Amino acid sequence: MTLPEALDAETGLTCVVGAGGKKTTLYALADRLDRAVVTATVRIPIFDAAVAEMVVTDDPVAALDATDAPVRFPLGLVPEREREDRYRGYDPETVSALAGAHDGPVLAKADGARTRWLKAPNQREPRIPAAADTVVPIASARVVGETLSDDRVHRPGRVAAVADREVGDEIRPEDVAAVLASDEGGLKGVPKGATAVPVVNMVDSPELERTGREIAEGVLDRTPDGVSRVVLTRMVADDPVVAVVE
Repeated sequence: MTLPEALDAETGLTCVVGAGGKKTTLYALADRLDRAVVTATVRIPIFDAAVAEMVVTDDPVAALDATDAPVRFPLGLVPEREREDRYRGYDPETVSALAGAHDGPVLAKADGARTRWLKAPNQREPRIPAAADTVVPIASARVVGETLSDDRVHRPGRVAAVADREVGDEIRPEDVAAVLASDEGGLKGVPKGATAVPVVNMVDSPELERTGREIAEGVLDRTPDGVSRVVLTRMVADDPVVAVVE
């Protein structure tokens, strides 16, 4: 199964949230899809090298209809370069309009995690457009065994509350599963009718695959009517899909 097939990202608007590989997932998808647009509803590091063309514009829909030169895909669309190392994102309504106007897949980063491996959103997150067709919550398999602290976890207090743990505890597979499967964690803000496909990333060894499968089974056990599969990935590999757990 290809990565776009596994993540149900072949068409429509796919939003990536969580921690442990959001940007890598966006770029891996864009590289494997025809006519992909990459954008964000939150700040995103400069990603010009990951796309064929980058356009900074307040009107991303108009950018798709540019007549002075053919648009090159994958296409990056952002509203503003905020500083040397990052762009700002559009409001969710603008990304919904963009998805409605584009005849190909749109891929959006919809929250931030400051390079950590696990997170739970605060009250203002995530910024998922109402038109999202697929939401991909991500966590890293490598966070298991780490301490529930700022070193590897974004918003450790929120993660502790969602997983019913304490800041400073050792992170277990069931804690990661609890976060990915929670309406206050990985499934927060998923629009009605959208498909949620959780991802356990950084599955870089047989041991981590066993950890990933344990997390995946925990997610499926907690979401019998909401999540049909969890995808284990190694996004930096030529074939990123390690396993699909159903």
